[in-house]
Amino acid sequence: MSTGMDREIKKKKWPRRKIAGLGLAALFMVLSLYGFLRNSGVSRLNVELDKITISRIEQGPFQEFIPVRGRVLPLHTIYLDALQGGQVEAVFVEEGSLVKRGEAILELNNADLQLEVMSQEAKLADQISALRKAQLSAEQSLLQSRQQLAEIDFKVQSARRRYKRYATLSERDRIAIISRQEYEKLRDEYEYHRMRRKLTMETQKQDSLLSALQVRRLETAVEQMRKNSEMVGKSLGDLILRAPIAGQLSLLNAEMGETKSPGERLGQIDALDGFKVRAAIDEHYIARIYKGRHGTFEPANSGTSYGLVIRKVYPEVREGRFEIDLEFDGEPPPGIRRGQTLHIRLELGDMEDAVLLARGGFYQKTGGHWVYLVDESGERAVKQPIRLGRQNPRVYEVLEGLQPGNRVITSSYDNFGDMDLLILR
Repeated sequence: MSTGMDREIKKKKWPRRKIAGLGLAALFMVLSLYGFLRNSGVSRLNVELDKITISRIEQGPFQEFIPVRGRVLPLHTIYLDALQGGQVEAVFVEEGSLVKRGEAILELNNADLQLEVMSQEAKLADQISALRKAQLSAEQSLLQSRQQLAEIDFKVQSARRRYKRYATLSERDRIAIISRQEYEKLRDEYEYHRMRRKLTMETQKQDSLLSALQVRRLETAVEQMRKNSEMVGKSLGDLILRAPIAGQLSLLNAEMGETKSPGERLGQIDALDGFKVRAAIDEHYIARIYKGRHGTFEPANSGTSYGLVIRKVYPEVREGRFEIDLEFDGEPPPGIRRGQTLHIRLELGDMEDAVLLARGGFYQKTGGHWVYLVDESGERAVKQPIRLGRQNPRVYEVLEGLQPGNRVITSSYDNFGDMDLLILR
């Protein structure tokens, strides 16, 4: 049973404005907690966009090459060395002049060499005289031997006729004509002349052999002395330095009155039949540079590219560099000159398709192991591990970590410290 004291208590409802405020507060707390949890332990840095460079990762043709500087040289150069020493007596051609093959360039004077030539000529004349005497003596000896042998033959024939005349008779008839003693004397005389002829012929044969041997020795000596004389005479002719080829006398190291030693470099002649380019390359690339590799050169403001081919690689390394010779693959650029410096793009591989990252100052900081990758909003950049492959002066080849279309900060990272997150403004 109810009384007048009893009454119904109505629950008060919250105003909508209060509910909205509480909701916003809760949302703020949730977002703050999310941001705290998300950024806890992450270092951040605000970066202004106009102070960095952002590059897009692209897919395209890639060719590995290195820039090298080469110096233009004549295709063929002949060096002029002093074959004989002496004092510069005359200079016929000035440095830089064009010369013909065989043209006299300078003359040296060597008094000792001239005296040696005269001495050799005198010795040769004496040796020739001795040879002629030996030949004349051999001829006279041969003539005398023939005369002596003719006399002996005459005596042999006479003794033989007398002996044979009585030898054919019977002993009784022979005794009736001459005594036995006389007969035996004729026989002994005949045998004596026969033996004498035999000995004379053997003696003449030995004398003839000895004379011939002496003459041959003298002829050999004369021939050798003649060769020596010719060599000394040629040495005298070498005192005049002549151009071995036609070309330009690009260097002449000789002044009137100077004394030059044998083998000393006197100058050089550049052939005018073409040019080559000599370049020095870092030894890091020595295993990848070989004959047949190509390069290109583009003169300033010409818009025309000229090809070059490696013709020779010098394997010797000096101060961390080795040299190569390149020749133009076709006609050289017009107006090219000896000593000119060319900037060459030397290829290290063939053209291939690859993911490409532009070169920049970031590499000095990261060594190519990571980059700051810009997110899709363009407001943040985070560290991204990557792996790079080959390179050229413009781009790196990306092997892992990036895809075409990604955007990366490629300018220097020196001002970023070790920040994990960059806020781009």
